[in-house]
Amino acid sequence: MIICMALLGWHRAAAQLPDSTTQVSLITVGPGDDLYSSFGHSLFWFSDPAKGLDASYNYGSFTFQTENFYLKFLRGTLPYKIDKAPLDAQVYYWQHENRSVVQQVLNLSAAQKQKLYALLEENYRPENREYRYRFFYDNCATRLQDMLLAACGDSIIYEGYTHETRTFREWIDKYAHRQKPWADFGMDLAIGKTADKTATPMQATFLPDNLHDAFAGARVIAGGKPGPLVAADRVIYSATPRPAPGFLTPMLFFWALALLTGLFTLWQLRSHRINFAFDKILFTACALAGTVLLLLWFGTDHEDTVLNWDILWASPILFIIAAGLSRKKKKPWVSVLLIVYALLLLAGTINLDKHNQVLIPVLLVLIMRLYYINTSLAKIPES
Repeated sequence: MIICMALLGWHRAAAQLPDSTTQVSLITVGPGDDLYSSFGHSLFWFSDPAKGLDASYNYGSFTFQTENFYLKFLRGTLPYKIDKAPLDAQVYYWQHENRSVVQQVLNLSAAQKQKLYALLEENYRPENREYRYRFFYDNCATRLQDMLLAACGDSIIYEGYTHETRTFREWIDKYAHRQKPWADFGMDLAIGKTADKTATPMQATFLPDNLHDAFAGARVIAGGKPGPLVAADRVIYSATPRPAPGFLTPMLFFWALALLTGLFTLWQLRSHRINFAFDKILFTACALAGTVLLLLWFGTDHEDTVLNWDILWASPILFIIAAGLSRKKKKPWVSVLLIVYALLLLAGTINLDKHNQVLIPVLLVLIMRLYYINTSLAKIPES
């Protein structure tokens, strides 16, 4: 009896192995409203109704039940894993979230399908499922690219995404700048100089839409002749346009703050009022931001938050400066900070990317308040 059950189980497992009739597809899911879904999603799907085969594989899963979940998430050590599930329920969920779903049927041989299936199943083994997620270099999209190349070997002509060239920061801006301007500003602050490297065609596929286009341009060799990797490109669900974000963007907010700060500073200077309450709040806020940047740089495993030179204007040292502001004596550090912020403003206006454009009014606010502090303290007689 046991032997019969074992043979029956083996037969069912063997019957599900892909062959020439099995349809293998890349599924590309569009961006969602939540921050974690802002850049889309990718998965492989094996479908063969005659064999009862309906299995999608994706590398974007994690569990909230992980011990110390939030600490690991913040530190960049949260384990991600490959997940396997039927597709229909997932499509229904994505439709509910108004996220587009596109299917690319891949023109693979039976041997290539079986190799790809075996690689994914090997990864799905409990001891192999988890991996260290790296947003730019090792994610739900790049893993599928690696698996396809491993399955096809020399029989595929694949160059990655070749339609345009951007830095990693610019790729983020393309997705987040218009739809999620505050999230884009926060990510721009958090990531460091490493994000300003130009992504190679193979690296640019960290974005699911770019992976879709890379697959569309790839070719496979069958019968000694190259043909398109994608046999069919179908839209399963087309998302409706999302409403524009609120009018209060970081650019508008900080320029309004700069204007109001200028008017407030002018009023204080003309009325000869010496009060540093606003400055203590301002420098404390910048110090808090700098503390977060410092922790992201040195206290986490996020490799993209190192070398963050925003620490030059948002520094934890400003805690000491804010606490030491008083009318009792002059502050020699004011002139030093004025020079530093002026140089940063000059550098920002020379390199006018989206990030620096938003920082220009921030630096103007700091410069105006330092000028006010310097002017006010200069009127205090020497003791």
